[in-house]
Amino acid sequence: MPPILARARCTLAWTAVALGCLAAGPAAAQNAYPNHPITLVVPFAAGGPTDVVARSLGAAMSKTLGQSIVIENRTGAGGTLASTHVARAAPDGYTFLIHHNGMATAPALYRKLPYDPLKDFDYVGQVADVPMTLLGRKDLPAADMPAFIKYAREKGDKVNLANAGLGAVSQLCGMLLQEALGTQFTTVPYAGTAPALTALLGGQVDVLCDQTTQTIPHIKAERVKLYGVTTLDRIKALPDAPTLQESGLKGFEVKVWHGVYAPKGTPPEAIAKFNAALRAGLKDPAFRQKMADLGAEIVPESKQTPAGLQTWLQSEVNKWGPIIRKAGVYAD
Repeated sequence: MPPILARARCTLAWTAVALGCLAAGPAAAQNAYPNHPITLVVPFAAGGPTDVVARSLGAAMSKTLGQSIVIENRTGAGGTLASTHVARAAPDGYTFLIHHNGMATAPALYRKLPYDPLKDFDYVGQVADVPMTLLGRKDLPAADMPAFIKYAREKGDKVNLANAGLGAVSQLCGMLLQEALGTQFTTVPYAGTAPALTALLGGQVDVLCDQTTQTIPHIKAERVKLYGVTTLDRIKALPDAPTLQESGLKGFEVKVWHGVYAPKGTPPEAIAKFNAALRAGLKDPAFRQKMADLGAEIVPESKQTPAGLQTWLQSEVNKWGPIIRKAGVYAD
């Protein structure tokens, strides 16, 4: 073959290879996950406890994913509006839900729930647990938990118990407390944690269960009476506070837990990558410090997995369903 023809053929061959690489490059980039921002839906208002966890977690996970996580607050109906939205979203790996205990209590609370928490989602993993505290107004006669137990059983429905509304963890804690004490209080629901706590601080109600993210500043300022924490073990944020179990309520445990979910049918590879980012985010020093400041505790690694979250959700559905049905609390 003449040299000039050989050089021409070689040039054409390399041109074809180069064009092929250019064509394949954008296609490969388009198929890489994730290639644009991911939405993490929060069922509650911006600035609230779950929102704070979500935004801190999203910032930590973005470092691993290489894409930003956009927080979308969809409030209403005790978190069921946001859950319904995600259950019906495209299962493409770009929409996720972060929710707390309400994911487990909704089936018993709502007669016409438009989704099944156990069937209509794929699981990513758990995040962090936030302890609850049992508080009394500052001038309540009972000085400590043993005294409050006696006071509560004597006064019964003369005790006003505040909560943050239907499906709130404060309501669940109050239900469990009444069952453990074998008495019934007069419950006073508010439209959120902030007004319920304000009512307690103002002496308008007697007792409130609320999470450490809201109560630690008021406890340290001695604006309320702290009767105990609702975890089985004492917590680092309040090391001198006894557990309710220590005070005689055996097995009493209520905590705000958070899990991350995806629409059913989300590609396994997207779940795996999002879970890897979740687990990396839970190790992020800034995230861990933020949780510590809130009194929250990162869940063990066994709960940071899809299987860990699925098992926990089922156990919580089994725990709260009978308690809610016994109390006769429902929403249409």
